[in-house]
Amino acid sequence: MKAILLAGGKGTRLRPLTSNMPKPIVPILNRPFLLYQLDLLRRVGSVDEVILSLNYQPDQIEELIDSLPNLGLKIRYLVEPQPMGTAGAIRFALEFLDDTVIIFNGDVLAELDLKAVLQFHRNRGANATIVLKPVKDPSAYGLVEVDQDSNVKRFIEKPGNQKLASNTINAGVYVIEPSILHRIPKDTPWSIERSFFPSLVDDGERFVAYVSTGYWIDIGTPRSYRQVHRDIMDGRFPAEPFRSRPKGTVVVAASAKIEDGVTFEGPCFIDEEVVVKTGARIGAYTVLGRKCEVGSGVNVETSILWPSCTIGEQASLSDVVLGQGCYIAPNADVSEVTLGDKAVVPDPSSTAD
Repeated sequence: MKAILLAGGKGTRLRPLTSNMPKPIVPILNRPFLLYQLDLLRRVGSVDEVILSLNYQPDQIEELIDSLPNLGLKIRYLVEPQPMGTAGAIRFALEFLDDTVIIFNGDVLAELDLKAVLQFHRNRGANATIVLKPVKDPSAYGLVEVDQDSNVKRFIEKPGNQKLASNTINAGVYVIEPSILHRIPKDTPWSIERSFFPSLVDDGERFVAYVSTGYWIDIGTPRSYRQVHRDIMDGRFPAEPFRSRPKGTVVVAASAKIEDGVTFEGPCFIDEEVVVKTGARIGAYTVLGRKCEVGSGVNVETSILWPSCTIGEQASLSDVVLGQGCYIAPNADVSEVTLGDKAVVPDPSSTAD
């Protein structure tokens, strides 16, 4: 059985973090995001090949995947010559599909029983199954209305303040029979959400919805990117190294060098080869990526630092995300900002009038 990961988007909502790195491989803790999705597909058992639909910076994704041993899945790369939308990307892969296919949006992290979704799809004799997620405030999402028998009846694009009869949103996970994918026009931009699925409803195809109450998040914004780290550290999404650990755990990699007088408030994660110098304070919900260096007297809290960042002594960081190789000068005070790779924040005394 095959699965498709729609991993070709530019990740514009997550910029500047995705200016030099495609969204599927941005780090979640110390693992590329894509690997969490592959974990879920591997657990299905019947999935033996994953098609990665790529377009934006595909070489980085291919190099990363090719460097990883023992994935347990065959990976096929399909690079679209030009973006053709989410449905167009699936149409581009059609020649490789000969059986039921699982399709994943490239920005979704979910704790989902895909075996149960597949069984539901087959029991209903469906041509397409969409996974839905109930949310408290659906006004900012595209909604999906279903009847009492779980048949999909209508799609509502970001309804705003109008009165709603539904609170279930598209979770970005689908099971589809390849026989209906020919309705997607070839070499034409088409959206699976705005064009393909509504056409199934209009034509009376057997199109059903599976409602999942498990963990789900779209990591595509800086705010949700920070949130997923908090959720993992708090145990809301089960992932190493916080899986099954007590709340508030401080995880420090074996090769990290922690000098005397450093204080930690958990939960937090300190990756390999990190250096934290005397008197620094590492607060809750902080991630220090591989080879980061944190100077003496630094205070870091609720911040995510990608690899190879340098934080000068007595600097303060709060609610910050730093891309790779950033430099924060001594005494700088940085809060509530997302900075791209190799950004520099100067010493405030050097810029004073």
